[in-house]
Amino acid sequence: MALGQKRNTLLFPQANTAMEQFKWETAQELGIQVPQSGYMGDLPSRVNGAIGGNMVRKMIAAYEQSLASGTKPPTPQVTNIKTTP
Repeated sequence: MALGQKRNTLLFPQANTAMEQFKWETAQELGIQVPQSGYMGDLPSRVNGAIGGNMVRKMIAAYEQSLASGTKPPTPQVTNIKTTP
């Protein structure tokens, strides 16, 4: 994830590397040139939003496909969710 303001945290920190790889793959599929340094702060928010939006679409499509095939992924037991008012 980005190095700037870090308000969103992963529920499972072990997934950090996989999510980073997923982000870069999605950007590449969209034809977005990501700087070599990995810093994406210079990209317009519209571009970064497109990456995140497509990541969500792909995750939802994967879940729907698993439901359609009858193999519902297990629901994780999350106990320490932090919410801000």
